[in-house]
Amino acid sequence: MSIITLTSDIGYQDYLVGAIKGQLWQDCPGCHVADISHHISPFNLPQATYICKSAFAWYPPGAFHMVLINLFDRKASHLLLAQWQGQYIACADNGLITMITGAQAVPVVKLLLEEGQPRNTFTIIRRFAQAYKALQNGQPWEQLGEPATDIVVKNNLQPLTGADYIEGQIIHIDNFENVVVNITREQFEAQRGQRKFRIYFRRDEVISQLSETYADVAEGQKLALFNAAGYLEIAINKGNAAGLFGLRSFSRDQLTQPAGYQHLSFYQTVRIIFE
Repeated sequence: MSIITLTSDIGYQDYLVGAIKGQLWQDCPGCHVADISHHISPFNLPQATYICKSAFAWYPPGAFHMVLINLFDRKASHLLLAQWQGQYIACADNGLITMITGAQAVPVVKLLLEEGQPRNTFTIIRRFAQAYKALQNGQPWEQLGEPATDIVVKNNLQPLTGADYIEGQIIHIDNFENVVVNITREQFEAQRGQRKFRIYFRRDEVISQLSETYADVAEGQKLALFNAAGYLEIAINKGNAAGLFGLRSFSRDQLTQPAGYQHLSFYQTVRIIFE
């Protein structure tokens, strides 16, 4: 089965998602189009990275992921297509490729846009569709464009660490208003060793143990667990953690703060103290 996935910050308030699918079914007959999410916060690359990495891991080799995030960050003459873990990621040259792949070096080619063509969402989808069809027709991946050696590089949002703590940023709030923090199980265990811990967030709220499921605590009680994607999650069993505790997710505006991540508001950070 040939699979194309769509991830965007478009939402469902207008016609665009439906029109994009219509165009793909015209340009790529027989393809299966799957939605990952169209509710990424506008321009929020850390959140897009979390959503994309967590979802792509479940797709089979050959899946073609179109990521329509921050497409018009600048007026560009090309798009990017990366080959990563047997799959393909097509997106703008805005740093997202390097955030998704992390420290792993991956091959990337530039998909050139025709001169004189309007720079809009549908032009971009058509260019991605051309690359997809070429792959389906057996054209070698490296022949789809020129090697991209000078792409925009951005580092993913990483937790801060010290001898006795690790501090993360809230990167996503899901439909149940559970709060996802950019601390993975591996990072937590590496920093923890055999020590006890306390998870601090929003004034004096503390959690001192990890749960396996939401049902490990009584209804209305707070809990912390590592979710299916391997990231720390703060939740309330059958409750609203983000709203009740006044927690907010990371936003792009914070990248412009002169002092950097260290001085973000407390309600956007979660700190774990090891004892």
